[in-house]
Amino acid sequence: MKAIRLREGKERSLQRRHPWVFEGSIAKGKADPGETVRVEAHDGRFLAWGAYSPQSAIRVRAWSFDEAERIDGDFFARRVQRAVALRQRLAVDSDAVRLVHGEADGLPGLVVDRYGDTLVTQVGFAGTERWKAAIADALLAATGANRLYERSDLGVRKLEGLPEQQGWLRGDGPTQLQIREHAWALQVDIAQGHKTGTYLDQRDNRQHFAQAVRHYGCAEVLNCYSYTGGFTLAALAGGAQQVTSVDSSGPALAAACRHVALNGFDAARHTTVDADVNAYLREGLAQGRRFDAIVLDPPKFAHTVAQAERASRAYKDINRLGLKLLRPGGLLFTFSCSGGIGPELFHKIVAGAGLDAGVDAAIVQRMAAAPDHPTTLEFPEGDYLTGLALMARA
Repeated sequence: MKAIRLREGKERSLQRRHPWVFEGSIAKGKADPGETVRVEAHDGRFLAWGAYSPQSAIRVRAWSFDEAERIDGDFFARRVQRAVALRQRLAVDSDAVRLVHGEADGLPGLVVDRYGDTLVTQVGFAGTERWKAAIADALLAATGANRLYERSDLGVRKLEGLPEQQGWLRGDGPTQLQIREHAWALQVDIAQGHKTGTYLDQRDNRQHFAQAVRHYGCAEVLNCYSYTGGFTLAALAGGAQQVTSVDSSGPALAAACRHVALNGFDAARHTTVDADVNAYLREGLAQGRRFDAIVLDPPKFAHTVAQAERASRAYKDINRLGLKLLRPGGLLFTFSCSGGIGPELFHKIVAGAGLDAGVDAAIVQRMAAAPDHPTTLEFPEGDYLTGLALMARA
């Protein structure tokens, strides 16, 4: 077994069971891509078993902190089974669920979502790539699923020296599926849709929005960055009389219309706008438009902490516009999925937007990813989705 020796003082994060070792922490040692290595402190003490990635800034990701544990097919079968068992205990109100959430499940660089009897995986790390076949077998054995599709079309794979890959790993069949989320039906394209097909992390927040629209009697709702209309369905289910979905993707808006029809809602209650959201908000403000509830669920503005300052300005701008477009007493559901923008910083950004907009708003709910996307005590970087529900004071 090859060993990676750390510089003195660089062992503290592993001792706290944080799974990453950066290139600058390594004193000596190297291995092949994905090869299992023994990670040692500067004095030779065992710290972890990990997988080596020679092209990544994160040079080693830890599999286990137990020196007696063997990293083999049985190891991955146990980890997969543990992850699946957790989701079974959560009793998710959907037949679509996140089964494996990377480092939070002790499987760095691996994401697995279940859509009915079909699994979809994303492999973003050299170590997981090396064990992909064993992991695929373990997933089918643990879930009883019939098929496994790979969506490893991630830009991060370039940082690992890995080519993008997509296609069936086990079984085959159609890639357009229909799932149930709460009381709604959704169509998912696992080959072309965002992430593994759709945004399962917002499942519970969509339900929260439906409940808020109903409770506060929101008649006119604006859904920005609407994608295929998840929050649009929530608003209609909550009793909204008119919902406007805004997105810069025509195909996504067409899918939103299909979802409205699929769930039996009156098409006259739904309007789509193919436009840049920022421009649409500015135009609406100039025209004096106002809404009872607005959703701001933009794509990731910051991919790294280094991009947080620029992203903060973008988040502040759209939130300022959104708050100004609210009627007195209106609701703003606003989100960030940027890992470099934590809950405290996002709160400050939105507070600054409120000051600039001249809107006094109360936080009525704080939101995060659905519980099948867990954040662990040892890996706070997994806490990437943060949201605030604000009520503008009358």
